[in-house]
Amino acid sequence: MNDQFFLLFADLLLVIHVLLVAFVILGLLATFVGYFLQWRWVRNVWFRLVHLIVIGIVVIQSWLGVLCPLTAWEMALRRKADQAGYEGSFIQHWLQSLLYYNAPDWVFIFAYTLFGALVLVSWFLVRPKR
Repeated sequence: MNDQFFLLFADLLLVIHVLLVAFVILGLLATFVGYFLQWRWVRNVWFRLVHLIVIGIVVIQSWLGVLCPLTAWEMALRRKADQAGYEGSFIQHWLQSLLYYNAPDWVFIFAYTLFGALVLVSWFLVRPKR
């Protein structure tokens, strides 16, 4: 396979990663806004369960010091295409700046844990329904 295939697939993984981050952040926001606006879909048990599981995985990974599999896979694809860093495609360049920050590990662990706790609290404040 050629390098372009690996770069395209790496960019696709980056887009999926950004969409998951958006799902987690916007999902919590939608839960609270939807409660006040009486949106019934924010009480959907499957939406809420998936939301809780995704942030739960992020929190557990951060506490264990495990790199996200999407990040690891994306970086492996970029290495396979002989591309180091994030100086490649348009998608890669702009989405990378949304997703990756330079900060000490404890900052991320604290932020993920706090956000995970908020999602868990939302489970009890805005009860899901079947």
